[in-house]
Amino acid sequence: MKRIAVLIVLFLSLVAVMPLFADDVTKQSIESFDGKPIGVQTAVLYEELIADRVPNTTFQYYTMPNDMILALQSKKISAYLIEQVGFGVQKANHPELETLDELPGYIDATMIVGNNSKQDTLLAQLNEFIALCRADGTADEMYDYWINNFDPETSTCDTTGFSGENGILSVAVEGGYEPFSFVSNGSLSGYDIDFICRFSRAYGYTPVFYEVPFESIAPGVETGKYDIGMNIVVSEERNETGTLTDVYYSCPVVLVVLGEQKSELSFFQQISNSFYKTFIRENRWKLFLQGAGVTVLITLVSILAGTGIGFAVFMFIRRGGKIPNGITDFFLWLIHGMPTVLLLMILYYIVFGSSRLGGMWVSAVGFSLMFACSMIDMLRVGYNAIGRGQFEASTALGYSDTLRFFKIILPQAARHFLPIYRNEVVTLIKETSVVGYIAVLDLTKISDLVRSRTYEAFFPLILTAIMYFVIETIMTYIVKRIDISIDPRRRSQADILKGIKEWE
Repeated sequence: MKRIAVLIVLFLSLVAVMPLFADDVTKQSIESFDGKPIGVQTAVLYEELIADRVPNTTFQYYTMPNDMILALQSKKISAYLIEQVGFGVQKANHPELETLDELPGYIDATMIVGNNSKQDTLLAQLNEFIALCRADGTADEMYDYWINNFDPETSTCDTTGFSGENGILSVAVEGGYEPFSFVSNGSLSGYDIDFICRFSRAYGYTPVFYEVPFESIAPGVETGKYDIGMNIVVSEERNETGTLTDVYYSCPVVLVVLGEQKSELSFFQQISNSFYKTFIRENRWKLFLQGAGVTVLITLVSILAGTGIGFAVFMFIRRGGKIPNGITDFFLWLIHGMPTVLLLMILYYIVFGSSRLGGMWVSAVGFSLMFACSMIDMLRVGYNAIGRGQFEASTALGYSDTLRFFKIILPQAARHFLPIYRNEVVTLIKETSVVGYIAVLDLTKISDLVRSRTYEAFFPLILTAIMYFVIETIMTYIVKRIDISIDPRRRSQADILKGIKEWE
């Protein structure tokens, strides 16, 4: 027993002094991460600052900066790169985060100007405004307010007072990255928003902001969909392909690692605090309802329009003409073979690139086309499953071709394709979650924006999943009721015989 007691004492003593011998993560060198996974936000190019120093490292790319915190905590990455100003906000919410003493480097941020008729004028005006802001101290004032002294709870900007005599200015911002652009009290705020608002007041524009994933900002501007894209990191290649303004802010980049995790709150206090930040603060529950409404609207429009288009095309090709069927098969192959995100981006940035058609309606067009293709396939399956005897019997009973189709063939065919139709409805609802790539604030995008503010993942993700389940349940219930209403086995004999020609 004495030996056991001595061992216990020695073990406890070792545990107590271990922190004294623990490595100080902030003293590590960048080279010590060679061969370890490092996180970086997609398209920011920060990895180029250290790529030659960690040649064996695999960089993992994330859409949102705050997703890298979860990846670091779950040991999926060993560190991640971020601007120092962005880290300051993250540190306030996650005290366990630390940075290496050694800075990987500095970045210069510019704006990219859209490839449209405004390009030359806007480029000259933006460069002039950047120079004026530096000369009169406005740039320093904004930098102090939004970066040095940023408070996510109180820092706001004036988004009013636009004369608009020179028209609308469409601006692409990330929308989920404090302190540059983020949603506060239901509207956009941040350094980038403040800069563009000041510019618009000075040059007679009315700005309209679009929350776009960072990696989609430059492509959208280069196709002319947006007039300006914010927060573009300068690089040689980007100077060759895009029209960039002068630098409007510079900032060091840091390598973030996980330090000692501490929490003064109990488990239930943490849950309560997370719930409050996610739903109660700034009435963020309204954002989730807004996002759900957009998701439902896109889904309903796509189902109704897709069903109508698909049915109309099928009625045109059902008699087997080679040319119309060949053309239809080509479009089915083209649309079915294309990833959903790619189809939406082609429609948004290329097909409707020069128009002002909003992302929500472009999404509705894209999903309507996809659902129409599925509808054509479903109708073909159901139609071909009906035996020839049904066609001959209905003709013998005096049905015209159109009446035969709607009274005899379609109700029976529906029994074959309606189960597939229900599955397609569910699939469509889930696929709408990608519309955030073309600046649509749907349910998933709202969840991302809230997570970017609260630095909490549990409640936003769980609630989003629950809301999708609710929407899917309601939609599938409606389809099931339609299925029951047209089931021939549930129809009365009078309804079945209605319309049959009586023979003397």
